Amino acid sequence: MAYQIDQSHSQIQFSVRHMMLAKVRGVFEKWSGTIELDEQNPARTTVDITIDAASINTKEDQRDGHLRSPDFLNAEQYPSLRFKSTKVEVQGSNRAKLYGDLTIRDITKPVVLDVEFQGSAKSPWGTTSYGFSGSTKMNREDWGLTWNQALETGGVLVGKEVQIDIDLELVKVEAQQPEAATA
Repeated sequence: MAYQIDQSHSQIQFSVRHMMLAKVRGVFEKWSGTIELDEQNPARTTVDITIDAASINTKEDQRDGHLRSPDFLNAEQYPSLRFKSTKVEVQGSNRAKLYGDLTIRDITKPVVLDVEFQGSAKSPWGTTSYGFSGSTKMNREDWGLTWNQALETGGVLVGKEVQIDIDLELVKVEAQQPEAATA
C-alpha cells in the first residue's frame, strides 16, 4: 500500500554533546523518501529516505556552515545522506526494530532504529494517517566525521555519540478507481 510522508508533521532531529556539557540539537530541513508500509505483515515494510546534507539546521549559522564543511558532512562533495531499510523485526503490537544501511560521505554502515507505532486516525478530510517515532544512537566517527578539538580542562569540544530521533506521519494514498469506459 502506498503512503505519503506528511512533511509538515514529520521531522528528522539529532543531538550531540557540546564541550561534554550541553546537548546541541538540530534538524534536517529537506528530505524525502518512500515508505511501503505493509499493514498485514509489518515485517515486509520498506523504508528509503534521502536527506539533503546542506539542509542541516542547528539555529546557529556559523556552526551550520562548519557542519556542512569538509570537517563534517562535506555537503558540497556528498550532497545527501541516505537510509535504506534491510529488515523489520516486529517486537510486539506497536514496537519494532528497523534495520538498515545509513550512508554518510559515501560510507555505508548498518544501524538499528527502535520504532514505535503511535497509532492511526482519520482526518476531517477523509484521509487516514499513521504515526511512527524512531530513535537510534550512532558514533559519528564510524562515518568519517572525526573533527574535534581537545579542551584545556579535559574532554573534547564535540561528542562522538549522536542521538537521532525521527517522527513520521504517513498518509494512506487511496487507490484511484478506474473511470468507466464511455461509449
